[in-house]
Amino acid sequence: MQFKEFIKDKIFQISLLIFAILTIEIFLILYRFATFIKIYIPVIIIVCYFIGLLSEYLNKNKYYSKFNSILDGLDDKYLITEIVKEADFSEGKILEDILRQTNKSMIENVNKYKYLQVDYKEYIELWIHEIKLPLATSKMIIENNKSEVSEKMDDELDKIENYIEQALFYARSNNVEKDYYIKKTKVEDIIKESIKKCKNLLIGANTSINLHDLDEEVNTDNKWIVFILNQIIQNSVKYKKSNSSLELEIYTKKQKENIVLYIKDNGIGIKESEIEKIFDKSFTGTNGRLSNKKSTGIGLYLCKNLCEKLGINIGAASVENEGTTISLIFPKGSFIEMN
Repeated sequence: MQFKEFIKDKIFQISLLIFAILTIEIFLILYRFATFIKIYIPVIIIVCYFIGLLSEYLNKNKYYSKFNSILDGLDDKYLITEIVKEADFSEGKILEDILRQTNKSMIENVNKYKYLQVDYKEYIELWIHEIKLPLATSKMIIENNKSEVSEKMDDELDKIENYIEQALFYARSNNVEKDYYIKKTKVEDIIKESIKKCKNLLIGANTSINLHDLDEEVNTDNKWIVFILNQIIQNSVKYKKSNSSLELEIYTKKQKENIVLYIKDNGIGIKESEIEKIFDKSFTGTNGRLSNKKSTGIGLYLCKNLCEKLGINIGAASVENEGTTISLIFPKGSFIEMN
């Protein structure tokens, strides 16, 4: 709080004071009071007024400086009224009351939208579980009525199933801690399960898979890590070179403090300038914007988000027109089983 700004706010009061002193002086002159009285009365009024003004400034400046200092140090600014010392002047008390009312209204609105979000999330999860039944029935009908058309429909149903699963995991991604169970898991088992789930896609891409050095164990949740691997494998299929078979190499390397799982493909790769952005939400990059790719930019973003919740580091290395390698880094050490 600057003194000149404080004085600026008091200009009207100071003007009234000056008018009052001039009026008093006129009467003192008209009634021929002694010179001492003519000087003493205006001076004492001015001195008392400005002492009061200075005291008010120092008091308010101390309060607002402390207020701003506490505010700057707070991550959650709305807690300021709970921490700052109560003001001993009316303006400060009015300000605190306004802030409390504002905070109360804000919290009520946040809770309102929070409940709406939870309700919507529950509906999405329910809808996803409901839609799985007709989807499974459709696939069963196709399985029992094999034809060239039905096989193409089966491929499209696989894509729908993937998008449904992606929506489910996305809806749960903010509360993943309530939905996972960390335990020791063989890398080979989760890789085989993931490949099995992507079987039709991989067959359609005429994929050759080279699996080796997968006898390590990692601490993770089987369901979530399989989903992450599925997204990575599906990306490899999506961005394979046209008129060329897909080659996948999946292996682990044991290091001093972690175990690294590599998923390497021979696809079209990623531009060097875009490699740092591929885990950003809705980032599709040059390849994703190609007309035949139809990328949403959600898959790898979800992978990154879920990996962070599971304590896994995810990275990417790529050479354009040669291929991409995604790495999942599992830390060694103790693990916690969570229900």
